[in-house]
Amino acid sequence: MDGSIRLSLRERKACLKVYRSARAARRALIVLLLAEGRSYRQIRTAVLASPTLIAAIQRDFRQGGVDSVLKTERREASVPYWLIVVMRWLVSFTPRDFGFFRSRWSCELLALLLHEREGIRLSPESVRRGMRRMEFVWRRPRPVVGPRDPEHATKLRQIQRMMAHLPSDETVVFQDEVDVHLNPKIGPCWMVRGEQAEVVTPGNNEKRHLAGSLHWRTGRLLLSAPSRRRDATLFVAHLDDLRRQLRSYCVIHVVCDNASFHNCRAVRDFLARHPGRIVLHSLPKYAPETNPIERIWWHLHETITRNHRCRTIEELLREVYDWADAQQSFFFQTASFRNTYKLAA
Repeated sequence: MDGSIRLSLRERKACLKVYRSARAARRALIVLLLAEGRSYRQIRTAVLASPTLIAAIQRDFRQGGVDSVLKTERREASVPYWLIVVMRWLVSFTPRDFGFFRSRWSCELLALLLHEREGIRLSPESVRRGMRRMEFVWRRPRPVVGPRDPEHATKLRQIQRMMAHLPSDETVVFQDEVDVHLNPKIGPCWMVRGEQAEVVTPGNNEKRHLAGSLHWRTGRLLLSAPSRRRDATLFVAHLDDLRRQLRSYCVIHVVCDNASFHNCRAVRDFLARHPGRIVLHSLPKYAPETNPIERIWWHLHETITRNHRCRTIEELLREVYDWADAQQSFFFQTASFRNTYKLAA
């Protein structure tokens, strides 16, 4: 026949899926064809509907009119017993609880366990479709710190109280260190379907450590020179930079985490040489979310270090410092500190 086309089985299924998803339009078309006096066979051929569906639509029309026919609500299909069992396993147990030497669930393992414990034979693909139906997805989990500082609330309240009553000639900075690797962090990016984009790595990784502080009053990011080691020398050099860059303040309160080199002899000697000029405050342990500069480091990695094309560590560091200089207004906008600390005027 002239103008005819051929569809593969996969293409036909795709077209039917889209067509049948427009449920109200399909039912309206059947009503129109019934009103024209078309037979069930003609409607079945034209609309690709079963006689059962056509009869049900005709019955709905006679009972409730067009409004009854065009209702798009679907009755919730009952959830099979095996799917409830699988959901309970996924949420409450690990494979090791059932004697498997494995840390993560897989569809093959769930299908095997269903057969062994429930006597239900299902393919791994059936299990996968069932989990998608219940809106389970395969994605990377978010790591969280297990321990919690018993003095978490007390330490946070002390910092908030100190900031609330801070004189105008004193200021607060939130300090932390960040690692910059020459080997790029890999992150998602746009690419052609079926073709995986490539990120060229230099092979031999180089790493530098940067110490930075987020100024509470202005939202400025203060970065010091990079170092090959993350130690007391880097921290003391950054404290000295803060002392020089914030000369207009009599006292600089430095809020930092509980790294061991933040409270070592070299740091104590530096503070003794400048008595009362810099005061250190410790954040709660195991609580990086209480340090707002962590959010700035996240933006640094998202903007600069993920999938970067720099060939040398010096080139990458130049981009980091250029980005920090260009984004100062952005830091001020994001310095609301997740409602943990109020930004000073």
